[in-house]
Amino acid sequence: MATGLKKLLVAVIVTGVAIVVWQVWQKMQEPSVPDGIAFGNGRIEAVQTDISTKIAGRVDAILVQEGDLVEAGQIVASIETSQLRAKLLQAQAAVASAESLVASAQAAIAQSQAQQVLAEQELARSKELVKKQLTSTEEYDTKVSQLAVAKANVAAAEAMLESRLRNVDASEATVLEIQTQIDDSTLVSPSKGRVLYRLTEPSEVLGSGGKVLTLLNLTDIYMEVYLPTSVVQRISIGAPARIQLDFMDTIIPANVSFVSPESQFTPKSVETATEREKLMFRVKVRVPQALVQQHIELVKTGVRGVAYIQLSPVAGDSVTPWPKFLQNLPSGYLPSTDTTQ
Repeated sequence: MATGLKKLLVAVIVTGVAIVVWQVWQKMQEPSVPDGIAFGNGRIEAVQTDISTKIAGRVDAILVQEGDLVEAGQIVASIETSQLRAKLLQAQAAVASAESLVASAQAAIAQSQAQQVLAEQELARSKELVKKQLTSTEEYDTKVSQLAVAKANVAAAEAMLESRLRNVDASEATVLEIQTQIDDSTLVSPSKGRVLYRLTEPSEVLGSGGKVLTLLNLTDIYMEVYLPTSVVQRISIGAPARIQLDFMDTIIPANVSFVSPESQFTPKSVETATEREKLMFRVKVRVPQALVQQHIELVKTGVRGVAYIQLSPVAGDSVTPWPKFLQNLPSGYLPSTDTTQ
């Protein structure tokens, strides 16, 4: 019994020693990172965009499948528009009718103006006859009244023309509104990306704002990491960065695109230097779009890795060069803003 217990203790001790040795060996295999390089764990992410309907209606067609790569401006789905097109024909007919009324009003103005000219001529003749005492003042007053009526008729005809022109504008606005709704029934991709979710199927009826597809925007690929206050103060926007993914040896170049102005995991009361060191800031490093385009078929979100950021040097020091294990950049990539030597 005692012998068995001794063997068990020996086995436990050996196992413990083996675990310690393995951890030490693993630690020795990890590449050393210079003091001028900050790093944090994260995962590759992309902005998700929901493609939704602007108007309520029946889904006519969905032209893409989950996983498809789509281009900016590509038609991905459509909403049935037969009812809207019928309304459009009615609105266009209303425009034509309003335009014909405008022509009628213009003719009425021309007629009224002609009557005004005739009334002015008759008044002029009556005035001369009054001077020669060949007609009565009552007849002259009648001519004056007829001219005033003619002028009022011209003004009324012009007002009618203006009203009918506004009716044309209103009818054309209705046509534009319906045409806009028809245009909005064709859903297009806002950017180059990959279809993540197909959320509806043809013949389903959606309300305004109903989601049809969820798209991963592949024009904005980034990794977010959280870093302590001690290093964030040395990180500037545009600073060179490198991303090392868990499944590949090639290093992905990037640049810092965002540093949060607010800390995360902040204690309620921060009074000592030790407590201030617990403040963490969100930092985003973005992969250059040109590089994403070159390897668009290989881009996968959710992949975990480590982001390394080149810190600004302190006074009197030079920029810390990238260590050797972070210099295995993609073939053909020409670094422009980072230090590789």
